Amino acid sequence: MPKYIIEREIPGAGNLTQEELINISKTSCGAIDKIGTRVQWIESYVAGDKIYCIYLADNEDLIRQHASVGGFPANKIVPIRAIIDKATAEGTLAYTAAPQTAKN
Repeated sequence: MPKYIIEREIPGAGNLTQEELINISKTSCGAIDKIGTRVQWIESYVAGDKIYCIYLADNEDLIRQHASVGGFPANKIVPIRAIIDKATAEGTLAYTAAPQTAKN
């Protein structure tokens, strides 16, 4: 299943309380429950006025559907091509996806 990073612009995201983050998480899980297992939330990072989310999904449309059902933005959706870390320097990729082909 392809892996994506989603950029969500949410003013004040970095100042959200623990309770607000818990509620956002519950909303996200509820949206996934409605859509089904063809989209999976891995984790999210809160930084400044944005939340960056890592998802597995059959396609970008499912991510957009998740955002619509959950009531939150999906300002950018980008397929993850590879994950690199210090092990990469030793010749190992943590994740690599097949190159995307151009759509006509």
